[in-house]
Amino acid sequence: MIHFLELEAVYIAMYVFALVITLVVTSRDFMPKGAMKKGVLGITAAGVTLIGAHYLNTTSRMAGVEKQFEIGETVICENKMHRTVSRSVLVSKHTGWILEDHLFKNENYERDFHTSRCVDWIGEDFEEPSPKAPQN
Repeated sequence: MIHFLELEAVYIAMYVFALVITLVVTSRDFMPKGAMKKGVLGITAAGVTLIGAHYLNTTSRMAGVEKQFEIGETVICENKMHRTVSRSVLVSKHTGWILEDHLFKNENYERDFHTSRCVDWIGEDFEEPSPKAPQN
């Protein structure tokens, strides 16, 4: 349950906000009878469906990313800490990353990455960047 709340807290908050707006609007005098019931049922059905689908999609992607990492493949994680052109980090075992409790950790890097913010690397084989030789 903690894992669900960790991944879906923002979407649950948005659902509660939409539900409150629905309750306020449908409780007004100008709304027809039964509007509140229909509105709450509609918002609840949409919220449960969308949040559930997002959770299943996210946990499926996380499992895939973790599996790829465990077999030695490279994954790419979103880096929201630095707002630069290159906002992604390539993560693999051979570059010193480890996986602990759905977090990629590296002692040489300032922060950890949650596997829910990562995807499979589908580029060419990853190689450490080498310094460019000066051009004459």
